[in-house]
Amino acid sequence: MMSKCKVSVVSVLFLLVSNYSVQVLSVVQECGADDDAGCIDKKKALPLKIIAIFSILVTSMIGVGLPLVTRSIPALSPERRLFVIVKAFAAGIILATGFMHVLPDSFDMLSSACLKDNPWHKFPFTGFVAMLSAIVTLMIDSMATTLYSQKNKTGVVDQEMAEESDQGHHHGGKLVNADGSQLLRYRVIAMVLEMGIIVHSIVIGLSLGASNNTCTIKGLVAALCFHQMFEGMGLGGCILQAEYSLLKKAAMAFFFAVTTPFGIALGMGLSSTYKENSPRSLITVGLLNASSAGLLIYMALVDLLAADFMGPKLQASIKLQIKSYAAVLLGAGGMSLMAKWA
Repeated sequence: MMSKCKVSVVSVLFLLVSNYSVQVLSVVQECGADDDAGCIDKKKALPLKIIAIFSILVTSMIGVGLPLVTRSIPALSPERRLFVIVKAFAAGIILATGFMHVLPDSFDMLSSACLKDNPWHKFPFTGFVAMLSAIVTLMIDSMATTLYSQKNKTGVVDQEMAEESDQGHHHGGKLVNADGSQLLRYRVIAMVLEMGIIVHSIVIGLSLGASNNTCTIKGLVAALCFHQMFEGMGLGGCILQAEYSLLKKAAMAFFFAVTTPFGIALGMGLSSTYKENSPRSLITVGLLNASSAGLLIYMALVDLLAADFMGPKLQASIKLQIKSYAAVLLGAGGMSLMAKWA
C-alpha cells in the first residue's frame, strides 16, 4: 500500500509542477547562458559525467547498505547506543541537505533575473511551497500511520513480520520489536523519507547530467559522493528499523542508489534541449527543490531527531544525549561545508 502511495504522490507532484510551469512560461522568454564560458567543454564533460554515474552509484550503495549488512555486529545493533549516535549523525546530514543545499538552490532559481518580475519576484514561492510540503508530509505521515494501525489494530504482528522475527531469534541479528505501533511508525518513516530523497536526487542528477561546465562538475562529483553515502546511511538505518523483508529492503536500497545516476543519465540525454537557465527549468526544478526541502526538513526534525531525542533511550541518559547532539552537529556541519562546492 505504501509503495503505491509513494509512487502516486511523486507522480502527482511532477505532473502538477510540469503543468503549472507550462502555463506560466508562455509569457516568459528563455534567457542566459552559463557565465563561465571558458569552462564549457562538452567533450571533456562527458567522461566526468560517466565517472560521476559510477562513483555516485558505488558510494550510494555503500551508504545505504552499510546499516543493513552490519546488523549482525553487536556494537551496531539498533538496540545499542552506537547505532543511536550514528543515526543522529545521519539525521544531521539530512537536515543540512534540506537547509543548506536544496532550499538555497530553490531560492536562487525562483528569484532568478530570467523570470518575470510578476509573480516570481513578488511572492516568496520557495518558502510557501516548502511550508506546504512540510504540511503535506505531516498529513501523509499521520494518515499512513493511522491506516497501518487500523490494519493491525488487533495487536498481532502480520505473518511477514512474524516470519522475520522467527529468523531473528534463530540468527541473533534481527531487531525484534514487541511494540507493533512503533514498528509501524518506522515503516512509514522509511517510506516517506525515501520519497523525499528520491525527488531531490533525480533533480540533482538531472542538473549535473545536463551541465557541460567542467569547472563545477569536478567539485560537485566529490560533494555528491559524500552526500549520498551519509544520506544513505540515514535511510539505511530507517529501513533497518522498519524490519522489512529482504526483498523490500533490497528494492528500497536499489531505488535510492540508482536515482542520482539515473538523473545524470537523463540529463545527459536531454542536454541538447535542457537548459539550466531557461525559465521552464528554473521554475520546475525550483518548485521541486522547495517541496523536497520541506519534506526533508520535516523528516529530519520530527521523525528522526525529535522522535529519538524525546524517546525513552535518550531521555534516560544525558551523556548519550550530549554524544548524539555532537553527532548531529558534526553531520550538519560537514554537509554545510559541502555547500561551498555543491
